[in-house]
Amino acid sequence: MQPKAANPVIEFRDVSYSVGDTQVLSGFNLQVQWGETLVLLGRSGSGKTTTLKLVNRLLSPSAGEVRVRGVSNAVGDVVRLRRSIGYVIQDVGLFPHFTVERNVALVPRIEGWPEERIRARVEELLRLAGLAPDIAQRYPHQLSGGQRQRVGVARALAADPEILLMDEPFGALDPLTRDEVQREFLSLQQRLRKTVVFVTHDLREALRLGSRVALMEAGRLVTVLTPEEFVRSTDPWASAYVRAFGDGLESTADRGTS
Repeated sequence: MQPKAANPVIEFRDVSYSVGDTQVLSGFNLQVQWGETLVLLGRSGSGKTTTLKLVNRLLSPSAGEVRVRGVSNAVGDVVRLRRSIGYVIQDVGLFPHFTVERNVALVPRIEGWPEERIRARVEELLRLAGLAPDIAQRYPHQLSGGQRQRVGVARALAADPEILLMDEPFGALDPLTRDEVQREFLSLQQRLRKTVVFVTHDLREALRLGSRVALMEAGRLVTVLTPEEFVRSTDPWASAYVRAFGDGLESTADRGTS
C-alpha cells in the first residue's frame, strides 16, 4: 500500500466550465484525498459528469485550474495522464471484438508490459472482481450486465492507476445485480485503497459507497459531508434529498448493508 499523501490527489481551484452561453460549472472548489471514495451526487444537469471529465482532460476548464497529484493537468502529455487514471462508465465501453482478456490487458499491452506479467495481472483482477478464470476467453456479448460491469472495473484497474473515475457505473443494472456489484466494489476498495471519484444521482448508492459525498446543484458545489453527516444535515439541499428517499437511510450509510 502506498503511504498516504499529505496533499490532495485531485484539486479543483475556482473552476468554471461553459458551453457557449451556458454555464455548466461555476466557481467550483473541491479537494479529493488519497484513498477516499468521493461521490459527486446531484440531479441530471448538475455538472457531475463534467466535473469528472475535467480530471482526465476529456474537457478543459473555461477558467480556474484542475490539479492532479499536485500539478496542473493542463500541462504535460494528455495521453500519459489518461493512461494513469482508470475510467469506468455506465455502458462499460468494452471492445466487442476483443475477448475479456484482451479488453482487460489493453493498457498494459500499450504500455509494453511483458506478456507473462499481463497474464498474471488479468488473472489477478478477474479474481478480485469475483469472476471465474474461464471468462477470460469470452466476448462481451456472452456476458451478463453484471459481468460486463466487473470486467469494466478490472480493465480500469489493469495498469494499477492511483485514481479511478466512475460515471454512473452501476446505473443500468437491475437492483439485485447492482447490490451485488456494489458489494464487490466495496470489497475491492477496502483492499486496493484507490482514490475514487464516483458520479451518481442515487442517494442510497452515494451513502453506501462514499467516504464523503459532494452534493452538486446547477453547476455549483452545495456541500461536502460524510454519509453519516449527510443523513443528519440541516442543509436544505441535503435535507431535500433525504426526504425524497424516505426512511431507512441511516442504515444505508453503514458499509455492507443494502
